[in-house]
Amino acid sequence: MNETTEPAPHAENEWRQAPYQSALQAETTATPNAYQSALLPEALPMPLPMALPMAEAALPAAPPQRKAMSTQTRLSLGMLAVAGGAGVAGDALLRAVPWGPNLLLWLSLTVGAVVLWQRQAGIVRNRETNWLTGSLFVFAFGFLWRDSAVLRALDVLALAVLLTLIGLRAQTGKLLRAAISEYLGAALHCAGNAMTGPLILLFNEIGWRELPRAGWSRRAFAIGRGVLIALPLLFVFGVLLVAADAAFEELVAKLFRLDFASLFLHVMAMTGIAWLVSGYLRALQPEAKPGNLAGAATKIAPKLGIVEIGTALSLLDALFLVFVLVQFQYLFFGAAHFKPGAGTAYAIYARRGFFELVTVAALVLPLLLGAHWLLRKDEPQAERIFRVLAGTQIGLLFVMMASALYRMRLYQLCCGLTELRVYTMAFMIWLALVFGWFAWTVLRGQRERFTFGAVAARLALVAILHVINPDELIARVNVQRAQSGLPLDVLYTASLSADSIPALVAGLPYLKPEDQRLLRQRLLERQPEFAYRGWRSWNWARMRAWQSCEALRSAAR
Repeated sequence: MNETTEPAPHAENEWRQAPYQSALQAETTATPNAYQSALLPEALPMPLPMALPMAEAALPAAPPQRKAMSTQTRLSLGMLAVAGGAGVAGDALLRAVPWGPNLLLWLSLTVGAVVLWQRQAGIVRNRETNWLTGSLFVFAFGFLWRDSAVLRALDVLALAVLLTLIGLRAQTGKLLRAAISEYLGAALHCAGNAMTGPLILLFNEIGWRELPRAGWSRRAFAIGRGVLIALPLLFVFGVLLVAADAAFEELVAKLFRLDFASLFLHVMAMTGIAWLVSGYLRALQPEAKPGNLAGAATKIAPKLGIVEIGTALSLLDALFLVFVLVQFQYLFFGAAHFKPGAGTAYAIYARRGFFELVTVAALVLPLLLGAHWLLRKDEPQAERIFRVLAGTQIGLLFVMMASALYRMRLYQLCCGLTELRVYTMAFMIWLALVFGWFAWTVLRGQRERFTFGAVAARLALVAILHVINPDELIARVNVQRAQSGLPLDVLYTASLSADSIPALVAGLPYLKPEDQRLLRQRLLERQPEFAYRGWRSWNWARMRAWQSCEALRSAAR
């Protein structure tokens, strides 16, 4: 075998450096003053592939690049900015009560800011959300239209329901076909985020280290730190200088003459409104998924067979049937015993039955919904039996509700109308619509469509009540009864909201002299309640009430 001789280490280095040395000599010869790289000396101590990494390591390290702002941080900062603006606007507008144009203006500003922020963030609004958002303005308009406290409470409830529907659509993508448990889950999710969402935004979802620290923002943070350092120093030295000179003390007192109680209320109003708005906006983000209440309830709920549920519904149907037979006797054979003038009999009969029947009707709806939810639907026959029993119960219930409305008619003939009677009758009408919708959806195997229809019917009823104007209806009916010789509860009628004042003033000449005197006195005493309180609290009904009372005062002079 032929042996080969291993080259010496220095010979190997010379062999590796030969090409580079030749290139350097040629370049130096051609251009004597050529730039000589420090990374490539005349005699390389090591091969170039090993020298370059070491040279790069010797260079000063580049400053670390700041992490770019994440999408979540950008969205969260946008929510806080919108909420802060809503808080400032809310403090300037909503502190004037009772609400009127101020609520509508604040809602317009807040919704406009939210829409602008969503466009800049690339969030696409869907058609259902736009319709629900537009409906918010309908019920906010009710605050500057009607003066009834009940209607205002219903408006607040309608606004809360619409906000829940917007949250449901944002979280689940459902609206028309959502289960009751999903509606409840959306309500809890929105309420929970309104309470705790801002804390999550501030301490979990905003990457504060991602915020830029260059330019004006870096100077702003530096200035803020300087102000914090200077505050205790200013306080200590300021106290000493105030004590040293009376003129300086007077100047400081003028500069810092603040109403700390008013300042505290302003801060609390801005903070509270901003807190609620930012929490609600967080609830609209798909990343903040609510718990699957429907799935959890389905796992833990016991299932019952048609034997258990059918037995319970059958017995209840039998009870309702007996009651309905008795009602038929009163409605068609015993009505002659109740004639106008028998006020005590009317009052006892109606008062004993109407509100109890309303309670029965209100309890049957959750009973049937719960029974249908608990029913094992593995057998088609079980579903058919349930439909027959539930349909029978709804039919009997309609007869009972007709009896309740008949009793209320008798009550109105003998005692007139009140807010409780009018709104309870409206509630009965809503229940009738809901039971009809229940039969059309749940009993036809479309349970997921039931909840939205029931909620929509409730919102529509509230809007219709604004058009009807219940307080004006009560005043007009009671005055008409008094014109026919029946007694008038002047104190109650005069205590109605501003919605009723024009009708009372118009009907005043047709009342008995003593009723006229007492009603006129009460209306004129209430006139300051309807006085103009500024544009933020302006109300159309209060303006008309003031004008009616002013006309009444002028006629009495």
